Amino acid sequence: MTEEKIVPAKNLLGSLQLPGDKSISHRYGMLAALAEGKSTFANFSTGADCQSTLACASALGAKVTRNNGLVEIEGVGGNFRKPASPLDCGNSGSTMRMMAGILAGQDFDCELFGDSSLMRRPMARVQKPLRQFGAQIELKPDGRPPMQIRGGKLKAIDFASDVPSAQVKSAVLFAGLQASGITSYDESIRTRDHSELALRAFGAEITRTRNRISIEGNQRLLAIDATVPGDISSAAFFFCASALFPKSNLVVQGVGLNPTRAALLDVLSSLGAKVSMLNVEEKNGELTGTVKVEHGRLRSLKIDASMAALLIDELPVLAAIGPYTEEGIEIRGARELRVKESDRIAAVAAGLRAMGAEVQEYEDGLFVKGNQKLHGATIDSFGDHRIAMAFSIAALRAEGETIIKDSECAGISFPEFFTLLRQISEV
Repeated sequence: MTEEKIVPAKNLLGSLQLPGDKSISHRYGMLAALAEGKSTFANFSTGADCQSTLACASALGAKVTRNNGLVEIEGVGGNFRKPASPLDCGNSGSTMRMMAGILAGQDFDCELFGDSSLMRRPMARVQKPLRQFGAQIELKPDGRPPMQIRGGKLKAIDFASDVPSAQVKSAVLFAGLQASGITSYDESIRTRDHSELALRAFGAEITRTRNRISIEGNQRLLAIDATVPGDISSAAFFFCASALFPKSNLVVQGVGLNPTRAALLDVLSSLGAKVSMLNVEEKNGELTGTVKVEHGRLRSLKIDASMAALLIDELPVLAAIGPYTEEGIEIRGARELRVKESDRIAAVAAGLRAMGAEVQEYEDGLFVKGNQKLHGATIDSFGDHRIAMAFSIAALRAEGETIIKDSECAGISFPEFFTLLRQISEV
């Protein structure tokens, strides 16, 4: 188990180009594996989770190669082969849930499993709609993995989700792509739309009317060449850090600005930070651009359920900088944080208290009091990449050194994180 020492910084300076967006990389990897022809991706995510997706794609018959920094995937033209052994999803809930949607339409039996953290995460939320399609999906009695899938011919469904989840939506759309008829999915709270955009990029027709998304089955997917935008959820740590220092000068280039993911920038602006966006362009339906975040008078922030669904990955770091605001940060409607790689509500509360902060914990969120001073401490990351990185940011303004335990877990999404943090920190 590794530890990372974070020392207080005087400032943040520099320019960064971040690895590819984790969410987009997952979807491109899966759809390229299912498509006809060879897809080529620049700036594919370097995180361990996305490598799990590529490993599963390879085990299912797609040819995955890495060539001069590019990821090349030769697809199977719609028909995977039965894997020789159970598919290891590692720590990746995205891999397990979304791949289940694809495997539901394949004519063989298979099993999905993962590490100890993933094996504790809820999977009944994808089991329910996939069974309605006609696939046989088996889990443990408590709805946890391993997941046994017997796929085959599917019939289109209309499904209304009671959980705001882009992963469930993706599983339904990926199964619907292979079903007979038109599948529709209703979401009461809009979630990230990377799957819809990726399906269109690969040639599928998909429609959206307000909160209802529909896809016709038995469509062909054709290979694409694409550059994956920089991961805005990874950039979030640096954006929040930059907002803390009065003389910061930090620019992140080529970052994804998808409107269903870029809510963080609006939130930082409303909090009081100065946000500038430059050189915005669109590729394969995804917006990218250069972003600069500067210090401002950080006042207060209240996040409700609709906003929490759009910020689910960024909530830990927003909470972690709460003590440095004037009036604090309140997060509600985010019970989904309880069933991530760790119980992120409890983990954030424990970390902040270890650093001397006052925190009120709710079943569905937190209130972090503002205008507090933090001191260095030993922080348990609970093996959760976003907790490890969030408290590295909080530590930059604390008094004294902070030790992040099990820091290697950052590699799940962002192996370069600590190297880049040291690169831009003026101590």
